Amino acid sequence: MTASDSTAPAQPLDEAILKVLTTAPGKTLSPPEIAHAIAGEGDWHDLLVPIRRAAVTLALAGRLVIYRKGKPVDPSDFRGVYRLGLPRHD
Repeated sequence: MTASDSTAPAQPLDEAILKVLTTAPGKTLSPPEIAHAIAGEGDWHDLLVPIRRAAVTLALAGRLVIYRKGKPVDPSDFRGVYRLGLPRHD
């Protein structure tokens, strides 16, 4: 690992989340679905908390939307089961 790899650890996860979401346009995905897609056959459970943190950051930047019960929620204040989707450009 180089010094530049340790300066932006969240960037690859952010991009991986967005890449997974682009494979399902118009749909929302749960964090376990995204974690499984990123980890493949590996252990994906450890990705759930980092995915939530990255999702909040990406949502605040307008790059994805966090949904709860089918409706967009405030990324700074949500609890429980949620899903992620790309912003709609209707």
